[in-house]
Amino acid sequence: MDKIALITDSASDLNTNFVIENNIKIVPFKIIFSDKEYIDGIDITPKALYEYLPKEIPKTSLPGVDDFTFALEQVKNEGYTHAIIITISSGLSGAYNSARLASENVPEVKTFVFDSMTLTMSEGAMVIETLNLIKQEKSFDEIVITLPSFRDKIDVFFTIDTLEYLIKGGRVGKVAGTIAGVLNLKPIITVGDDGIYHTVCKIRGIKQCISKLTNILTNYLENHKCKVWVLDGNAPEKSKMLYDSIKDIPNLIECTLGGSIGPALGVHTGPGLVGFIVERLD
Repeated sequence: MDKIALITDSASDLNTNFVIENNIKIVPFKIIFSDKEYIDGIDITPKALYEYLPKEIPKTSLPGVDDFTFALEQVKNEGYTHAIIITISSGLSGAYNSARLASENVPEVKTFVFDSMTLTMSEGAMVIETLNLIKQEKSFDEIVITLPSFRDKIDVFFTIDTLEYLIKGGRVGKVAGTIAGVLNLKPIITVGDDGIYHTVCKIRGIKQCISKLTNILTNYLENHKCKVWVLDGNAPEKSKMLYDSIKDIPNLIECTLGGSIGPALGVHTGPGLVGFIVERLD
């Protein structure tokens, strides 16, 4: 029987205890300040990152070929025969290419690299679903065939206070020019099928943003049973507002508050992000 390892990058924003309990290998991004380099999720927390941001907006460094190779060597030494690597969208990072090249360095482990075409808990949800398939003892080939279907079932929507961080990080996608600060206009952003950011609409004020996000989710729940993660980018009060607005909508099977945006992504979105991940279950 296939012994399948699961590897992802730290942009998946998975809960640390969940990762440890299920022996998921996390290949971290790096957060680079002018005087120090941090390893995402290891020696810098989201709270610390947001405290640093007013002083300096750091750069991020994607996981390299050597980093993914090290993870594959680890799972080989643990007796795994196969590995599935799920990465952040190739439209937002070069991590997918690093993982693909690394897979050639450890031929003893049959590896499939999957481009999630998304990020944060959208990517994390795909890891969770893949783990469930492994636990069900599905074969490597069965899982590889199933993976692309996850992209059609999982979406992300969020709003941010300012585009400053996306612009400085070069991650603005097709969102440029959508905020008018004087008018307090904020974009509702999603990740498109092309794996980059797109503006859904522009809304004035946070209460209206929460209402619009609720309406977007309601459209999903009218036709599908869904699982939802509420995203919190150093905006706990806003996240609680969204949670309270959606938690009792019919067909919402599970709603998790506290999907913290990790440091690697927080660098590019800045403080004040609120939104949700939605996974259709039927």
